[in-house]
Amino acid sequence: MTEAEQMGFRALADPTRRNILRLLADADMTIGEVAENFDMTRAAVKKHLSILSAGDLITVQTHGRSRVNALNPDGLRQLFDWFSYFDAFWDVRLTKLKSEIEKDLQ
Repeated sequence: MTEAEQMGFRALADPTRRNILRLLADADMTIGEVAENFDMTRAAVKKHLSILSAGDLITVQTHGRSRVNALNPDGLRQLFDWFSYFDAFWDVRLTKLKSEIEKDLQ
């Protein structure tokens, strides 16, 4: 697992950061706009956004004096690709299990 993937999973481990990602899925937002949706300080929100950025799950662009946060679909795709390997693994295992159970029932 790459360092970026590790950071991405670390970012997803926190429910607040997952909620921030849901917000950013609907619209790009500044730190203040994100903070309006939570009962925490702007500094705390900024820390969460920094972790999401380090995990490559969001991008941050400067527009004048504002920093706009946006969901990064490519960063999420990397994590889903990692999970897809295990999805296929379990599909094979569960198909074998189903076959064995059905054999025993006959």
